[in-house]
Amino acid sequence: MTTTHSNVRSLVLTVSFISVIAATTFAAEPPRMKMTTDIPESITTPDRVETRIGTLEFFDGIPTKETSALVYDYLDFSRAMEAFLNGIPAASIEALRRGAAELGQTSSNQVLYFDGLMDSKALFLTGNTSTVYAIPILDLKKDGPTVVEIPAGAGPGTVNDAYFRFLVDMGAPGPDRGKGGKYLILPPDYEGDLEGPIGGKAQVIDGETYFVARSSSYVTWIGLRGFLVDGKPDAAAEMWRDGLKIYPLAMKDNPPKMEFISGSGKSFNTIHANNFEFYEELHTVIEREPVEMLDPELRGLFASIGIEKGKPFAPDARMKQIMTEAVAVANATARAFLWDERNKDEFLYEGSYWKRGYPGDNYQFLKNEGTGGRNLDARTSFYYFATVNTPAMAMKLVGAGSQYAWGYLDSNGDYLDGSKTYKLNIPKDAPALKFWSVCVYDPQTRSMLQTDQTFPSKQSQRDKLIPNDDGSIDLYFGPKAPAGKEANWTQTVPGKGWFALLRLYSPTEPWFDKTWRPGEIELVK
Repeated sequence: MTTTHSNVRSLVLTVSFISVIAATTFAAEPPRMKMTTDIPESITTPDRVETRIGTLEFFDGIPTKETSALVYDYLDFSRAMEAFLNGIPAASIEALRRGAAELGQTSSNQVLYFDGLMDSKALFLTGNTSTVYAIPILDLKKDGPTVVEIPAGAGPGTVNDAYFRFLVDMGAPGPDRGKGGKYLILPPDYEGDLEGPIGGKAQVIDGETYFVARSSSYVTWIGLRGFLVDGKPDAAAEMWRDGLKIYPLAMKDNPPKMEFISGSGKSFNTIHANNFEFYEELHTVIEREPVEMLDPELRGLFASIGIEKGKPFAPDARMKQIMTEAVAVANATARAFLWDERNKDEFLYEGSYWKRGYPGDNYQFLKNEGTGGRNLDARTSFYYFATVNTPAMAMKLVGAGSQYAWGYLDSNGDYLDGSKTYKLNIPKDAPALKFWSVCVYDPQTRSMLQTDQTFPSKQSQRDKLIPNDDGSIDLYFGPKAPAGKEANWTQTVPGKGWFALLRLYSPTEPWFDKTWRPGEIELVK
């Protein structure tokens, strides 16, 4: 028997496990028999229980048909919701692949790069306007072991698998230490003698040294960054065109010609869906990748709602309705993680609304060094608004890597309103050897806020900012620039919210010991 639409809708009101909220009712006591003993009440089931999902009724512990239907609806709803929250990493990589394909990037030797920097036309989770991205995507099923040659002078780069897990760093934080080198990425079904540990291992092949890592997936995503020179992207763009080489190891003597596709100034989407389409995106990944990419627990979760390798994804009308409502609640949950933080450890400072840019400060999202297991909420939160997973963003690397702070509330704890004007003070001597920047984002897309400004950001290398007498810099955010503050102003949009990310590249000790800290985002009245 199926439940009514109103019963299913009642499930949307809560995502917690069944909680008893009213007195329970027991039937009359059965007669005592020769072998009857006293049964602890804690192991029995009442005939009637009022819960958050409705009234549950039983005969001597046996659920009625109506109760079974109700709890199965709830079970399918909760699993569909968990599939969204835990499937975001895979769907996000798939969205990145599809977005790049929109621009013609379909082979490993084709590289999407931003020779004129990334701007707000690109729908890309918290991309920046301060480094020159180069974003190869490998197809290890087609190409087998694949070589990636990184030029000297490259900034931070990272290789992630199709579940957005870290494989190896490249460039400055990688084993080449910014000197350049050859990396070899092995496919998941590789059966040779080479080792491919997480983090990479230097090995000699035909007299040449390669940093070797093995991916657990066929689709493997790479995010590379080059630094501005004299505030311009030209040198980094040329570095990628001249020095970045990608080819199958089997073709190292005759590699295919590289092709660079500019994403600057182009409109395209790399963000996963927040509606029923999300499950179709997830199914694409599960169908394409080897079974072993995910552990049995995650595979079982996805399979419980019909997403299983080798089988069509074809939910019936009942299941599709449940999943459509589940994804809406799951999407709201991910947003609650971001905008209504209940873990006070995520705030950078006492009495501040700056949050850590990397939830949990652990790239594997392990809680208390693993004793608390995996912080599932932190993983969901991070992948819902961010791109790239690397230890270099979470570890203390003085003078290397990058650090982030997320500003999403003003000093009063209120959401940031695009119709109002705000000020942010950046104290002098910001602890970044390369540069610092503040970029503004749209809460809907988690991408750069689209305004009349090409780059909704301010960057210490690129922009000629006006300092205060004490050496600090006041940044302004609002629909119109305050008089005389145009150089330090980033535009916002009336009727929309916004949030900001503070980035520090090659951060120094004052960032880590917190002797330097940014001001709060203050409403200008």
